[in-house]
Amino acid sequence: MAVWRYRDRDSIVVPGAAWRDSCKPGESKQVQEGQPGTGKGHEKMMALWNVLIVVCCCVSAMAVLYFLMIMPRVAGKPDMASFQGWFYAHRGLHDNGGDAPENSMKAFERAVRAGYGIEMDVHLSKDGVPVVFHDDTLERICGVEGKLCDYTYEELQKFRLCGTDQRIPKFEDALGLVAGQVPLVVEMKAGTTDISVCRAADRLRGTNPGVYCMESFNPLAVYWYRRCRKEVVRGQLSDGFLKEGSRGVFYFLLQNLLFNWLGKPDFVAYNHHFPGIWSRRLCRTLYRNTAVAWTIRSKEELEAAKKQFDLFIFEGFTPDSAT
Repeated sequence: MAVWRYRDRDSIVVPGAAWRDSCKPGESKQVQEGQPGTGKGHEKMMALWNVLIVVCCCVSAMAVLYFLMIMPRVAGKPDMASFQGWFYAHRGLHDNGGDAPENSMKAFERAVRAGYGIEMDVHLSKDGVPVVFHDDTLERICGVEGKLCDYTYEELQKFRLCGTDQRIPKFEDALGLVAGQVPLVVEMKAGTTDISVCRAADRLRGTNPGVYCMESFNPLAVYWYRRCRKEVVRGQLSDGFLKEGSRGVFYFLLQNLLFNWLGKPDFVAYNHHFPGIWSRRLCRTLYRNTAVAWTIRSKEELEAAKKQFDLFIFEGFTPDSAT
């Protein structure tokens, strides 16, 4: 029931009546325009607030997306303890000017004798044999033209490594030589979309009964291990590509580890000259992801890298002791 309340002669409150109805004649328009929360000024302010809210929402969404994209494996992480306490000889304990060139059986044998872990690279030959070699082409190490993938394994055996008696070894033979005595970091040299080297190399994993992990610059190779071999420790390789002159969206994404959502790596192996890359630092500090430094070339570089990294791949000198 409506209630009439008498205040005075000029002020009768009627339920549902607008405030302006209680104003004196001739004052309604001016009072309305002077009230806060009305008029064109109010509309502009509300529009500005709406824009600010949309911008804040977009920025927040982008920040969340960024942290999700760089997130490595955080659930069901493997135990990395077996990889700790080792230095890793880059392409074996090699000397390209001596009798033990990089990625040779003699270089691997020297690393095992010295008590170092080993980092090695695996390609596929033309006939699908996993072989240990770093470059896509043969010229630098073998002094011949052409790509490694253009030759069968038997054809590759005609070429010598850095003028020595060493030949390009099979991955299977390298695993047999190491025989689990030291941990291995195996870089899969996958093509842009061809990651068949992962499957071919994985078939031989049983040859090595020891500690073994894989890494690759190709996020699809890391993803293959995530999907098909969850038990194998996997790592994403990266570099300061843009800082070194590379251009393109792919290199921007790879430098900033924005493919981590795909491969969910257990460690990130990064060029130690770029420890300040923000995504790399977040992976180590926020997500507690293992940080691997490559390639350390002096004791001074090693000491400096210890502040930012956990494991170290070296060449050109011999570290005194394990970390």
